[in-house]
Amino acid sequence: MSAAPAPHPPRVAVVTDSTSALPPALASAAGLTVVPLDVTIDGATHVEGVDVTPAQLLSALERGARVTTSQPPPSAFAAAYERAAAAGAREIVSVHLSGEMSGTVRSARTAATVSPVPVRVVDSGTVALGLGFAALAAARAAAVPDEPAGEPERARRRRPAPALPGRRRRPVPAWPDVTRVAETAAAVAASSRTWFLVESLEHLRRGGRLSAPAAALGTVLGLRPLLAVHEGRVVVADKVRTRRAARERLEQVAAAEIAGRGRVRLGVHHAGDPGVAEALAERLSALGDTVETVVADAGAVLGAHAGPGLLAVVVADA
Repeated sequence: MSAAPAPHPPRVAVVTDSTSALPPALASAAGLTVVPLDVTIDGATHVEGVDVTPAQLLSALERGARVTTSQPPPSAFAAAYERAAAAGAREIVSVHLSGEMSGTVRSARTAATVSPVPVRVVDSGTVALGLGFAALAAARAAAVPDEPAGEPERARRRRPAPALPGRRRRPVPAWPDVTRVAETAAAVAASSRTWFLVESLEHLRRGGRLSAPAAALGTVLGLRPLLAVHEGRVVVADKVRTRRAARERLEQVAAAEIAGRGRVRLGVHHAGDPGVAEALAERLSALGDTVETVVADAGAVLGAHAGPGLLAVVVADA
């Protein structure tokens, strides 16, 4: 018996970065390439997801270590693009965290200029699973071939078998192109809403992700602000007095968002407290038409900026 012909790879490969905070198995199943950011702890540089875990990062923060992060160098993206091209991709969509928060998207654009195949870089304008869901949607869209032009599936089922004997030639799939895949990523990213709360605003202030006046709400006034990602930046969405009230408000705004939409994807992030995140995800996923729920650790890079006690909710169109 002759071997079956090798399947044709999708036309477009999708690349993202580790601030997408996707569980590795989920990213792998979608065919996503994830380029990690770097985390430096007391002068020693580590690669997220390779030689530093979220638990190690939190331990470093708790002992007062100096922690910084940095975007991947262009060479890391160039290597990812070369691997994708070698695997058969003819085009690449590279979707990344907000350019307002990091230089990652600039590194990707620099690498795109030396890629062996065309690369469309998408600034998601968001982070965490807001970015993760956009990358997932793009990868899934890229993996589904189009119907042959002018011949829907039901027409092919009615078509009579060829009269001549012999093996029928397997048609080459018509895969989505880079424009459609990039538009899918951009649309899902634009539809996403992200809210989160932290124990202390100091980590966000030191990392330049939150203005000093906003950080003063916690350090001077003793408030527990509910934070959000808006137009690519971290902003204060609401102000409450206690951690408990902040959690209640986080759940309220997420529930209202879910109720006001159709089909949604739901993400809940934590930093070392999966039980709280899972319970929140269970309550929220029972609302509306939630077609996909992901509970994930925020990861080392996001944990470095948010600090211990992070709890985040992401809602995006499905």
